[in-house]
Amino acid sequence: MATHKAESIGTLLTEFLRGTEAETILLERKIPILWKEVLGSAITQFTGEMEVKNGTLFVHIHSAALRHQLFEQRHAIINKLNEGAGAKILKDIRLLG
Repeated sequence: MATHKAESIGTLLTEFLRGTEAETILLERKIPILWKEVLGSAITQFTGEMEVKNGTLFVHIHSAALRHQLFEQRHAIINKLNEGAGAKILKDIRLLG
């Protein structure tokens, strides 16, 4: 008699999508949510539109001083966002005025 291990639908979908373009698209859409979690509300109040294209996050920042600070910390931010996504989605961040 065969035994079956019960798994959640989320686990099954994750396994099904792993390595596909659909997984990449879903993880890219998660980045703006993670931005808010990683950087907090004080920074997100100066954050405008965000878009991920080809591994680059384009973010509009409404403060030149904050844009400079974030530019200096961009590698650490990329690492935290990728860690939160559970995959290496981002390679670069472009901070726009």
